[in-house]
Amino acid sequence: DAPFGGQAHAYEKAGRAPNNFSEEVTARVGRGMTFAAAREEVLAQVRGNFDAFLADRKDGRPWHYFFGVTTTHRKWVKGSGKALWGIDPDKLKGRMPAFLPDVPEVREDVADYLGECQAVDAYLGVLRARLEAAGELDRTLIIVSGDHGMPGVPSGKCNLYDHGTAVSLVVRWPGGKAGRVVTDLVRLPDLCPTFLEIGGVKPPENLYGNSLLPLFKSAQSGLVDTSRDWVVTGRERHVGAAREGNLPYPMRGLRTPDFLYVRNFAPDRWPMGAPYSAAESSPDLKSVGNDTRAAFPDMDASPTKTWLVAHLHDAQWKWHTDLAFAKRPAEELYDLKTDPDQVKNLAADPAFAAKKSELSARL
Repeated sequence: DAPFGGQAHAYEKAGRAPNNFSEEVTARVGRGMTFAAAREEVLAQVRGNFDAFLADRKDGRPWHYFFGVTTTHRKWVKGSGKALWGIDPDKLKGRMPAFLPDVPEVREDVADYLGECQAVDAYLGVLRARLEAAGELDRTLIIVSGDHGMPGVPSGKCNLYDHGTAVSLVVRWPGGKAGRVVTDLVRLPDLCPTFLEIGGVKPPENLYGNSLLPLFKSAQSGLVDTSRDWVVTGRERHVGAAREGNLPYPMRGLRTPDFLYVRNFAPDRWPMGAPYSAAESSPDLKSVGNDTRAAFPDMDASPTKTWLVAHLHDAQWKWHTDLAFAKRPAEELYDLKTDPDQVKNLAADPAFAAKKSELSARL
């Protein structure tokens, strides 16, 4: 958080409770506070930290405030989605994506995650209200995004499937046409040249990414720039010791409007990390649920991961556990029109050989 050319500062003296909403609010409720009062106490910290930043601005100078909240990361309080936000896990039955087991434990985990998303939405409401009160709303660019998909679940964080790489990108551009949904494929590195262009700074040579300013200024919905029909994603490692010898799991993906092509460069390695304690016939499920490094360390500890490890040797759920943890082929190809959940690998299908070759060369 700093004026252009100045030094960044952390504005968090009002408190860090917003980083762990369910834990902080649940603790306060346990001490006798109502949910409304506990929620307001956490929101007051968001407000206080931002007010301190606004008070520290230099007159007439541009500014940039980065609100890097982590409450949608791990971990959150089990059952908090329903207890704090009224999100009923049972109403998710039959609505889960194919890669998630549609069982009570996993539905509750998803409901709890959605509760954390509700908390972030409340934080954004506080920040927007303070901007408006300060008279800055109509000359401030607001961008909401994230660094990866849902953690601690199959196909999520540490994977190149959409559930692991596609994050929200919501933009409020002063004077722009509201309510547009733009389908251009963009990536977070595009934000750097965007900010440079807005600031009147020429981007350096060979900068990865392209300015999003034309998309902001457009009044068009759907596909605005026909050249934005692809993105490349990549991953090397999450937990350093996920595999023996600290080996990474190098992979790259090419996402187009209709297909996802994934290249796994070391298919002999475990994609989510070595089984470790899960290789035992009776793994310590408490450790798996609380310690990311206990087993398959490239999937964060979670109730969903605990459930999957508990059913590793259950034939009924072998498809799900293999999808989550098993070694993968060198190439994966998914037809997004017929398989939006990206669970049917077509890389070995002769009918898609030409498409696979085309996307491989393009990647």
